[in-house]
Amino acid sequence: MATYVSKKNKTLEGSRGEGSMSKEGYQSIPSAEPDGGGDGEVPMEHPAQESGGGNIRNGGVAGRGQNLFHALAMFVSAALLLLLAFLGGRRSYSSGGGGYGGGGYDAAPSKEGGGTIALRNVPNRPCEIYHDTNDGERRPTKNVRVIQTSLGTPSEQWSEVACAHRRSSSSDERRPGSEDGGYSRPSAIVDVDFDSVAFPDREPILGFGGAFTEAAALNFGSLSEEGRNVALELLFGRDGLGYSLGRTHINSCDFCVKSYSFDDTEDDFDLSDFDSSVQHDVDTGMVSMMLLAMKTVDKSYPRERMYGMRIIASPWSPPAWMKAPTYADEVGAVHAENMTGSAMPVCIRDGVGMDSRYAKSWALFFSKFISAYANHGIDFFGVTIQNEPEFPAPWDACAFDPESQGDFIANHLGPTMSESHPDTKILIFDHNKDHIVKWAQYLLNAASPAAKYIDGTAYHWYAGGMDRLLDGAQGIPNMHRMVSELEVMDVNRGHIILGSEACHCPSTGYAGGDLSIAWARATRNAHTILADLMAGSNGFIEWNLILDSIGGPNHLGNMCDSPLLAVPHRALNAKNITNQLDFELAGHPFGKVHGDHKTREELNAEGFPAEYLDIGIAVQPMYYYVGHITRFVRPGSRAVIALVDSSVNGPKSRTFRPKEQDVPGGGINDLARNGIEASLWPCEGSTRQEWLLNDNQQLQVFGHDWLGVPTTSCLGRKADADMGGLMLTTCNATLGESGYFEIVPISQKHRVNISMKNSKVDSKKSCLVAQPLRNSGGAYGPRGGAQVNIGNCGDPWAEWVFDPSTGEIYSTVFDEFGGEVCLTTGWPFLQVGAFDTSATGDTAKAAVVLNEAGETANYVLKDNGKTILTASIPPHSIQTISFD
Repeated sequence: MATYVSKKNKTLEGSRGEGSMSKEGYQSIPSAEPDGGGDGEVPMEHPAQESGGGNIRNGGVAGRGQNLFHALAMFVSAALLLLLAFLGGRRSYSSGGGGYGGGGYDAAPSKEGGGTIALRNVPNRPCEIYHDTNDGERRPTKNVRVIQTSLGTPSEQWSEVACAHRRSSSSDERRPGSEDGGYSRPSAIVDVDFDSVAFPDREPILGFGGAFTEAAALNFGSLSEEGRNVALELLFGRDGLGYSLGRTHINSCDFCVKSYSFDDTEDDFDLSDFDSSVQHDVDTGMVSMMLLAMKTVDKSYPRERMYGMRIIASPWSPPAWMKAPTYADEVGAVHAENMTGSAMPVCIRDGVGMDSRYAKSWALFFSKFISAYANHGIDFFGVTIQNEPEFPAPWDACAFDPESQGDFIANHLGPTMSESHPDTKILIFDHNKDHIVKWAQYLLNAASPAAKYIDGTAYHWYAGGMDRLLDGAQGIPNMHRMVSELEVMDVNRGHIILGSEACHCPSTGYAGGDLSIAWARATRNAHTILADLMAGSNGFIEWNLILDSIGGPNHLGNMCDSPLLAVPHRALNAKNITNQLDFELAGHPFGKVHGDHKTREELNAEGFPAEYLDIGIAVQPMYYYVGHITRFVRPGSRAVIALVDSSVNGPKSRTFRPKEQDVPGGGINDLARNGIEASLWPCEGSTRQEWLLNDNQQLQVFGHDWLGVPTTSCLGRKADADMGGLMLTTCNATLGESGYFEIVPISQKHRVNISMKNSKVDSKKSCLVAQPLRNSGGAYGPRGGAQVNIGNCGDPWAEWVFDPSTGEIYSTVFDEFGGEVCLTTGWPFLQVGAFDTSATGDTAKAAVVLNEAGETANYVLKDNGKTILTASIPPHSIQTISFD
């Protein structure tokens, strides 16, 4: 018989039984599986640590009538609070406390003193800003602003939240800002320390941006002069995103009308026929678009002129005559017929050794391309060796493995660039996070002859495979490993880690016509940017800056999304402009473009502003979500220590699970999906932290995908070879990918082991264990996303509390760093990223709070223990709090 620690009772005996949740109506929806890691168990990592809402059970979003009702309720509540504060003086509250083994105390309003008001039935906290007047050690908080974008009011992007201002002494521990304040929804503690920079010895944040592809330039050029000017301001201006990074392609990429090269003369090793005017890029508008962007950035951000507009260039493919034959070429072919596809493991025709004429010529090609652009007034900040070198894509491609990329750098590109363009940085890899550490370990170690030429590592956000809903959802622990490996290998502290490509595919939010999916895409962008920066990334570059309504042109039909879409046929002054221009040859591969069948008023209500539609630009929700970060976290900013912590009365109440409620909140779990990493975060009482030990003794989770299709997954039986921890996988027993677990009480403790019965190693070494992150968890700290693995049952890392009534599995192993952590699918609904923005920002500090849940979350924002603000964030919303 297993012993569980229950919320209601101290112990509950039984293998499942009481408290188990019914999951009728769900069915297993198989999705693309992650690559297997072989038969052996992946070793655990336990590095030394540095100390340091009504519940929506069936998912969906509240209707417009409900949103209006809640908005009115919040307004009335805020007005009442302000009036009561004015008439009755400050309120007094008693503090709650935490109990042992899952117990706790509820914070209740104190009845002491006159004017005390119990507000137990007010669900959401109005925004209140606290000003300390008696803090002799710290300056008072000034210039606090809260900016919000919310699915509940999609047409009110970047709107300012009205906040009341309160004066109180920092020594007054009983003020409402220090606890839940008596609201019926518990408050998360958004705990920030703006004085603690997470990566003080590394380069600061470079900025954010997008790619100047041929497709982007053609769509930009399709707009009227007014439209082009507005697009520049939207993307690069002070009132827009303020992008200051860019990327472009050397020769063609898939987002071109067709493949092209600047020297197609076979065996022209000296490149005497190289087009030094790069006329193709001039004619398509790529060069002029970059120059206009540079001018806009310079005008908009005079304080950032030391940085300027920094653009990197990446090749997709050399000219076909430099490439070895591919699988698509005839047997006996001397070289590749086309630039599409690639031989494996390296595409260069005679390899990359010292004597390779083609590799030497390809390195010279880089140099000539950089010089050609410099003649137009564009000095590239850096180059990557190859876009997605592990993928012999059906579009323009060239494969490398770590060994061949290292040889190409050491033998050819490094010496060539050192001589001709010593100030242009060389970035390796430029592919997905799953293998970023492997490549870095090979190319950056002291024995690598290429290492001395390398200035940074570029990476993409894709998950690989065909499950596009995993893009942006994998690999954060590998980012921590990457930063740690740089330190272990004693790599130069100036080494850049740059997110160089990210986008959603297929098609666009405008074409799909489902606002909830467009919003989910926006949310994923914001999550990934924040998570990357808090793990040590130096910046983030979106893929195409602007595309057409279906996400093109792309000469292989690989249509994808972008923040802006060119829809010149919707402009008020449009005459004889079709909904697809001549350069778009794909037709309608995903059916009708739903956005074209909606009025400007309908689109405006959904968050596509009519003022921009009227000049031919569709501004999508992801644009505004990204802007909550890019407008405030300017070049030179640094990530600081921050984490969304549990509400003060856990585990009896959590942010999304109020007191006396067993059912987890937050709405549907859209991360209950094969390929999602299991992780540990502060407990929030949400469906992302709800686990069922099912009849097969699998740890199972349930949810829906972005299309509303029910999903279910189970915890895997072994660590993923690339990601280093346990992941969600199929529950199909015949495939044998999931673990089968037994709950085993630990003698003398109110804890359990979660022992895996189908492990291939000793049963005493087959328990679920917490696995600390490398890099000490970066800016989130050890409790922000630690992994889980299979390890020694006698280790403290293997001790858990499992409450079947709530589905919560939590560990206290990180108590010295702040409290318990719950087993989580991916990441929690409520997240934060915080930054010291004093270098070039309008204010010195910025915190971005992201709520992916289908319910409102109350929170208290603290800076090094000092309450700055109490507020709530609506469902599916993002807020930026900036202040000095």
